[in-house]
Amino acid sequence: MTTKRILILAGRGRYEDPWHDHAATSHVVAGVLGDLGVVEVRGLFRDALDDLDSVDLLVVNGGSGRRDADFDGSDDDWLGFHTRLADWARAGGAVLGLHQAANTFYDAPGWSDVLGGRWVPGESMHPPIGQARFELVDGHPVTDGPGAVEAFDERYCHLRVAPGARVLGTTLDDDGAEQPVLWVNEAHGGRSVYSALGHDARSFASEGHRELLRRSASWLLT
Repeated sequence: MTTKRILILAGRGRYEDPWHDHAATSHVVAGVLGDLGVVEVRGLFRDALDDLDSVDLLVVNGGSGRRDADFDGSDDDWLGFHTRLADWARAGGAVLGLHQAANTFYDAPGWSDVLGGRWVPGESMHPPIGQARFELVDGHPVTDGPGAVEAFDERYCHLRVAPGARVLGTTLDDDGAEQPVLWVNEAHGGRSVYSALGHDARSFASEGHRELLRRSASWLLT
């Protein structure tokens, strides 16, 4: 059996922020997925995808960042990176987006089509972090069985889900309204899973969350 290659992109520079420790969460995720293949954690540099054709699963764990040409390059400087990612994903690539992946790559208009949704500035939000429950929908390999995940995490609310994506997990906002937080997307030509869980390492202390992460990656690698 050929060993699968999993590449985790950890937010830095243009795609990091002071509220998320992407290096720490990427390290934890690498440990969770270690039995599924060879895992590499790589910072979000412009040449991070130069060998993307040899990757079986791309995990995106970056943030909203700072679009400042003098800081980490201009939108034009990053165009090759985003074109490479989008072309690979649409040609059958497998993408797992974690937490802030819905709130990154604003310089890449096609990213939301690949991911299957987006955080909308001024509309999306989250209540204060705390112990939370995330309900899972049966009928898909990613979510069959567990029923729900409980974890210390943020509850992302009012995310915009693309029409072709299939919602597999929800949480309740403070008003009791159901909010989508987990979905799969195959409408773009490849396979993507997005999970809003994973604000910091405390979330991954939940065995339910770790199992959801493994199920998501296993389905994407199938």
